[in-house]
Amino acid sequence: MSGPVTAADAPPTVAEAGRPDHACVEITDSHEARVGEFTVRRALPRRGRRTVGAWCFADHMGPATVTEDQGLDVGPHPHIGLQTVTWLIDGQVLHRDSLGSEQVIEPGQLNLMTAGHGIAHSEEATGHYRGRLEGIQLWVAQPGRTRHGDGAFEHHGELPRAELAGGVATVLLGEFADERSPARCDTPLVGVDLDLYGPAALPLRADWEYALIVLEGALGIGGQRLAPGRLGYLGEDRTELALDVREPCRAVLLGGAPFGEPVLMWWNFVARTREEIDDAYRSWRDQDERFGQVRSPLPRIPARPPSWH
Repeated sequence: MSGPVTAADAPPTVAEAGRPDHACVEITDSHEARVGEFTVRRALPRRGRRTVGAWCFADHMGPATVTEDQGLDVGPHPHIGLQTVTWLIDGQVLHRDSLGSEQVIEPGQLNLMTAGHGIAHSEEATGHYRGRLEGIQLWVAQPGRTRHGDGAFEHHGELPRAELAGGVATVLLGEFADERSPARCDTPLVGVDLDLYGPAALPLRADWEYALIVLEGALGIGGQRLAPGRLGYLGEDRTELALDVREPCRAVLLGGAPFGEPVLMWWNFVARTREEIDDAYRSWRDQDERFGQVRSPLPRIPARPPSWH
């Protein structure tokens, strides 16, 4: 499910961090991309919207059918400067990484991998699960103070839940409705799974920007309908968001302080300069020690030279 970012998602140029719009409802279409054996709907990044807070990537995967031996089938590949956040609403996936982690994730659980200076991982069939698979993978851009640090991996089997008037909110990262996730946060942000059956009001911070991605069903925001395959960007200056829900709906709320650093994204890397990406590309190409080894039966994914070469 993780990457790669292409020029269709965001130009290979540094995006300067700027103040987002004030409260708005800006709906944009996702871009279809192929990741492993799956077609995904990529809501972030888009040419008109590169980040929401530090959130810089969002792939909605599935629903699709997998078997014990055939699933996502994303072979070992590298990352720098980001955290991957994996959340399923159906099915199971096996994560392996160059730290030696091997972890099956199921619905209601969270996998958080921190790349820092460099890490590699794969996403595979479990060897035992057969059935429906659906979920979302998100990237968080790491700030300057942590993006050159060591890689890390966390699995959280239980996450805090907050009762809403029209459903339940599960806090993936950050704090929401007086509940705080145990997962690591390098910047001020929040990620929330919303399982809704009726109208709901979400408490927000006026100094943060927010967006919504619907995974199943549909909801209304300010008279506009948001369904799967689209991103609803909400801007800032809101203390509450009213959602019109008339059918069962699953959605993810993303928010955070506007990211105050320029970002350059290419392939599976989040950096600041082309030189940083060139160095990471050469390390992966030459198979030096930077990214380590992933003990996976899947073939290693090669990288093409950056587009500016």
